[in-house]
Amino acid sequence: MSRVAASFSQRLGQWFGHLATPAGDVLPVRLGTTRLATGAAPTTVQGIDQALVWVTVVLLLWGLVMVYSASIAMPDNPRFAKYTHTYFLLRHALWLFLAFVTALLAYQVPLATWEKSARSLFVVSLVLLALVLIPHVGKVVYGARRWISLGPLSFQPSELVKLTVLLYAADYMVRKMAVKERFFHAVWPMGAAVAVVGVLLLAEPDMGAFLVIAVIAMGILFLGGVNARMFFLIAAVLVLAFAAIIASSEWRRERIFAYLDPWSEKNALEKGYQLTHALIAVGRGEVFGVGLGGSVEKLNWLPEAHTDFLLAVIGEEFGLLGLVLVIGLFLWMVRRMMYIGRQAIALERVFSGLVAQGVAVWMGFQAFINMGVNLGALPTKGLTLPLMSYGGSAIMVNLVAIAVVLKIDQENRSLMHGGRV
Repeated sequence: MSRVAASFSQRLGQWFGHLATPAGDVLPVRLGTTRLATGAAPTTVQGIDQALVWVTVVLLLWGLVMVYSASIAMPDNPRFAKYTHTYFLLRHALWLFLAFVTALLAYQVPLATWEKSARSLFVVSLVLLALVLIPHVGKVVYGARRWISLGPLSFQPSELVKLTVLLYAADYMVRKMAVKERFFHAVWPMGAAVAVVGVLLLAEPDMGAFLVIAVIAMGILFLGGVNARMFFLIAAVLVLAFAAIIASSEWRRERIFAYLDPWSEKNALEKGYQLTHALIAVGRGEVFGVGLGGSVEKLNWLPEAHTDFLLAVIGEEFGLLGLVLVIGLFLWMVRRMMYIGRQAIALERVFSGLVAQGVAVWMGFQAFINMGVNLGALPTKGLTLPLMSYGGSAIMVNLVAIAVVLKIDQENRSLMHGGRV
C-alpha cells in the first residue's frame, strides 16, 4: 500500500505541476547556469511568481467589487438601517489595506524563522481560540461566539488557527519522519493537538473551520508520505467522527435534511431558505449573467450574500462564464502553489514544500466547499470564498499564507541560481 501511495502522490504532483511547467522542462526545478557557465560568484534572484501574484490581485479586486454589489442594498433592510450603502465596501477596503501591509511584513520572514516559530505560533492561536469562549471577551453574532473585538474591527481566531495548524503539522512531519514506520506512536501528539482545536471550535460552534483544519492536517500527512493504509484508516475515523457530530446535533441534522429536499414547503422557508435562493440566483444568471449590479436576490432575499453566498451573486450577475472564470482562477492558484512546493521538496526543503502544498490544499478545499454549497452540491456550511468574500481576518490570514508561499518561491529561485536563503 505504501508503494501505491507513493505512486499516487508522484502522479498528483505531476498533474499539478504540468500546466505550470514550461514546455521542455522535465525537472520540477530549473537550475541557473550563471555559475556553471562562467565560474562567477553565485547570484541571488529576487523575482517572485508573477502568475500567482496576479491571480491573487484579480480575485481580491473582483471580490471587492462583488462585496459592494452584494451589500449595497442591505441598508434597505430594517436590521441594517443604521449602515450606509458603502459600509461593507469601506470596511472591506480597510481590511484589504491592513492585510496587504501584514502580508508584506510576512514576506520578509525567512522560512527558517517560520519553522522555528511554528509550535509557539500554534500555542498562541490556541490561547486566542480559548479567549473567544470567555464572556464579554468573545463577540456573539447569530448565536455563535467566534470573534474578538479590536476597536471598530473584529478578529476571528479560527482563521489564524488554519495557518498555525498548517505550520505546526509541516514542522511536526519534518521532525517526526519515523511517522512512516511507527504511525500511531509518531502521530498521536499531532492528532491530540487537532482534537483540542476541534473541541474549542465546536464550542463556538464553528464546524466548518474544524473541517478545513482537519483536511489541512490530513493533507500534510498525505503529502509527507505517510503509509497509505494508515492514512485511509485515520481518514475513516475522521469521517465517522464528523458523522457522529452531525447525528448528535438536531439543527445539523435538519440542515442535512433541508439539503436533500430544499424545495419542500417547510425547508424552503427555514433551513433550506439560503440554498433555494442561491439556486434561484445562479439560475437567473444563465450563461452571460444579468450584468454587474443587476442581481435581484441580493435585494434582501439571499441572506449573507456578501459573505458565504457571494458566489451565488457572481453567478447571477456574471452567469456561467463568471462562475467558470472564478473556478479557473482558483484552480490555477492551487496548481502554482503545488508546483512551488514541488520545487522546494526537489531542493530538499521539506518544510517549505509541505507548507506551500498545504496552503494549496487549504485554499482549494475551502473554495471547493464554498462553491459546492452555493451551487447546491453540498449541504449549507458557513465557509467564505477565500480572497473574495467579506471577512477581514480571513482575508488577512489568506494573504499572509500566500506571502509565505511567495517567500518559498523566492528562496527556491535563489537556491537554484546558486544563492543562499
